[in-house]
Amino acid sequence: MSWRDFGLIIILGAVWGLLTATRLLRKEEDSGRWELLLAGQTTRRRATVQAIAGLAAGWIVLWAVTAAFTVVAGSRSDVGFSTAGSLLYATAVTASAALFLAIGALTSQFATTRRQANGLATAILAVTFLIRMIADSVSGLGWMRWISPLGWVENIHPFTGSQPLALLPIGLLAIAAAGTAVMLAGRRDLGTAVLARHETVKANTRLLGSPGRLAIRLERWVALAWIGGLALLGLIFGVVARSAVGASAVNKTIEQSVARLGGHHVGAATAWIGYEFLFIATLVAVAAAGQISAMRSEEADGHLDNLLARHLKRDTWVLGRIGFGVALVISVGLAASVGGWIGVASTNSGVGLGAMLQAGVNMMPAALFILGVGTLLFALVPRLAAPLLYVVVLWSFLIEIIGSSITSNHLLLDTALFSHLGPVPAASLNWTAIGVLTGLGVLAALAGLAAFQRRDLVPA
Repeated sequence: MSWRDFGLIIILGAVWGLLTATRLLRKEEDSGRWELLLAGQTTRRRATVQAIAGLAAGWIVLWAVTAAFTVVAGSRSDVGFSTAGSLLYATAVTASAALFLAIGALTSQFATTRRQANGLATAILAVTFLIRMIADSVSGLGWMRWISPLGWVENIHPFTGSQPLALLPIGLLAIAAAGTAVMLAGRRDLGTAVLARHETVKANTRLLGSPGRLAIRLERWVALAWIGGLALLGLIFGVVARSAVGASAVNKTIEQSVARLGGHHVGAATAWIGYEFLFIATLVAVAAAGQISAMRSEEADGHLDNLLARHLKRDTWVLGRIGFGVALVISVGLAASVGGWIGVASTNSGVGLGAMLQAGVNMMPAALFILGVGTLLFALVPRLAAPLLYVVVLWSFLIEIIGSSITSNHLLLDTALFSHLGPVPAASLNWTAIGVLTGLGVLAALAGLAAFQRRDLVPA
């Protein structure tokens, strides 16, 4: 349970925390609703304190529900967790959520939009995750867990040598981040941010000649962040592949997991890469869902009204945005595979460039499916499109990673997109699944393109 579920749940908790905090603080301010609140008998600092108190109450509810389920499940005779151990486990798995609620509140003061605030908080999460992963994978670097907040959470060890003192730095950092957020909220003007640009910027009309070029202008930094970040993640997975599977017990565990996911009996390093690249495949799908979210934001903010008021057809705008999304998916998949190959080549782990490129290709169909289905959802239920896509991605990931170890029900396992693709390069490319997922994505995109022609624009 500690090996398979704990590390995954704390990542999900951190993502939930940062998204919840930025939505309550930065998005409400961007939409103008914060102005209505401040028109009453309150101040920016006091309102921020109340918002953070509401976030804290939400975390308490999350902890209580988690603790109740853990205690009930742990009290079964075939499980045998103590009540104290179950409560510590609930505290540990929700600690990252509490921490990133505070970090999300802090980045909401630094960034001028919710998307930028999410980007800053996600960058912090990515750095802490990479440090923890290196500490877990490379022999002799276990001390690095103490310089990563996610490492602090891991060091609690609720069922494997409990260390409640590891909660202390987590609490101190959360309090410091929340306190700094309150201080900054009281010092800045409404609608501004600490990192806002104050200098006059010369007008630049390049990349404004077509919807495709406009998408590049709006999304280029997001795209470069995805490409560079996943290339770096692939590189690190490749570098640590050999040392991560050094122990025979680890070898057996990883190979068993890969076999359940449809992998073959291959070398331990190849099995490790196949397993870890499922995480990258999930992130590529998230990047695709983010492009649908960006399309919805343009519509919700009223920017699309200005474009369509000119001689611009709706299908031209949609095709420009979807074309950029397809290019992003392909670029990210190739970048991650090349980065992984450089990593494995540097340690002579025995995985060739061809195998790594196959792993990159294997990550693309699920993301292209998400992009196509997202286009259809954007046309039919624009307000729900992005949330539904993220639910599909999350469900697919959980079923693939956790479901395969607890059930053999193919009806359930087949609901996960990644179940049809396998842990390449530890498995062969499933060209049938690749063709079906890509084809369904294309059909969904065409249906969405037709449906978008017939609906009204929907504001926020």
